[in-house]
Amino acid sequence: MFLHVGDDVVVSLKDLILILDLRSAAHAEATRTFLRRCAAEGRVLSGSEANAKSVVVTRDGVHYSPISSLTLMRRANLLRQALPGQLVW
Repeated sequence: MFLHVGDDVVVSLKDLILILDLRSAAHAEATRTFLRRCAAEGRVLSGSEANAKSVVVTRDGVHYSPISSLTLMRRANLLRQALPGQLVW
């Protein structure tokens, strides 16, 4: 199963690690450091911080998403409920 994170980008739910609200996450120095490190290492896979509402962290890197973290979590939970036992959380 895949989660649409905006801008024609989908991520595999089995690779999904976490979804962050960008506005809340920006208050934490550790999160800002993590996101700067991802950018420096070329692990920002899609989107930009300028238009993002959330950050989707996967095994391969991060995706800045224009979709709110609550909407992304709701979508992920709907997929999980539709196919129980097929997703890794």
